[in-house]
Amino acid sequence: MQLKETFERVKRASKSLALLTDEQRNEILNAVADAIIASQERILKANDEDLAKMDKANPLYDRLQLTPARLEGIATDMRNVATLPTPLGHITKQKTLPNGLRLCRVSVPFGVIGMIYEARPNVTFDVFSLCFKSGNACVLKGGKDADCSNREEVALIHEILEKYGINPDVVALLPATHEATGEMLNAVGYVDLCIPRGGRKLIDFVRDTARIPVIETGAGVVNTYFDKDGDLEMGKAIINNAKTRRVSVCNALDCLLIHESRLGDLAALCEKMAEKNVIIYADAQAYAALDGKYPYLEHATAESFGTEFMDYKLAIKTVASLEEAIAHIDENGSGHSEAIVTMNEQAARTFQAHVDAACVYWNAPTSFTDGAQFGLGAEIGISTQKLGPRGPMALEEICTYKWLIEGEGQVRP
Repeated sequence: MQLKETFERVKRASKSLALLTDEQRNEILNAVADAIIASQERILKANDEDLAKMDKANPLYDRLQLTPARLEGIATDMRNVATLPTPLGHITKQKTLPNGLRLCRVSVPFGVIGMIYEARPNVTFDVFSLCFKSGNACVLKGGKDADCSNREEVALIHEILEKYGINPDVVALLPATHEATGEMLNAVGYVDLCIPRGGRKLIDFVRDTARIPVIETGAGVVNTYFDKDGDLEMGKAIINNAKTRRVSVCNALDCLLIHESRLGDLAALCEKMAEKNVIIYADAQAYAALDGKYPYLEHATAESFGTEFMDYKLAIKTVASLEEAIAHIDENGSGHSEAIVTMNEQAARTFQAHVDAACVYWNAPTSFTDGAQFGLGAEIGISTQKLGPRGPMALEEICTYKWLIEGEGQVRP
């Protein structure tokens, strides 16, 4: 492994994080947050270099772009992380055995967390804040599209760490190459946990290649079902927000399911999306309901459903029942976020009980699937798997535990 020396340095440096108090960690996080604002000009300049290499029509352009407002949000999230209780040292279980042994299960860091992500320079700061607060070192592998931004951000983090006498090796950024990804996935004994954050192709590659533990943050094929008892005004706001707030993020709406009895309201539900030039791929019934009433209308194909568009595009499927909507989600969803709009509590509870996803909403848009919005400070990713954490992953989700056992000379018979 050409990067073995890097992994060794990070592993050694991770041990030093255990010596820091939570107060020290918080002080450093706030200092980095201050530096993000004070140094935004250099960060934005590096980001401009990345943006200049990408076509503005690329759906990833929005994910790649940093702005003063977005940097302010990143800094605010980092300060929020600093205000959260430490996830370390929590006693999650304790008992005394009949033989007198005292057992205590306590939360501890994983050690070194590897993060693989694509054109998302905000992830660099988010991962650092969560890992540092939870006592983890991190190895970052960003995509080539955001490499200038990522390197400037990590340089800034290193400057603050060195100012406070912290070994900068607790944060390492790997080269933006496929070879570096492969080396991280084989860094047995150095990287304790890998979290990929990106599209289906990346997730599948990591899962199929890794020799180190992986937590999947799956693609977001997101559906919203407008029920026969859905409120029209509420539905208009929820659907528009879920689709157009930020089309490139994983919680954005991809498919609207509508009860056939509400097709007369479909044009009104979609009206506001026309302002953002959203292209709608409608099935036959929905197409007939929108024909002549919505300007950007196309016929849906089989591929329209189950697609994560990451663009101003939306599929519409007509269903005859709640059960049909749930069956469609079972077949086409990705286990990320799903929603129902209805005033019928029984229908909502049935939907929430039977839909298999990390986050299931009733009368709210899927755009809320986010660590900061959940009050977690920030997020390292949205886990769609069932073994281990599920949904937005923050401080508690990147900790493990160990058992502490105290005895008085007992021996096992």
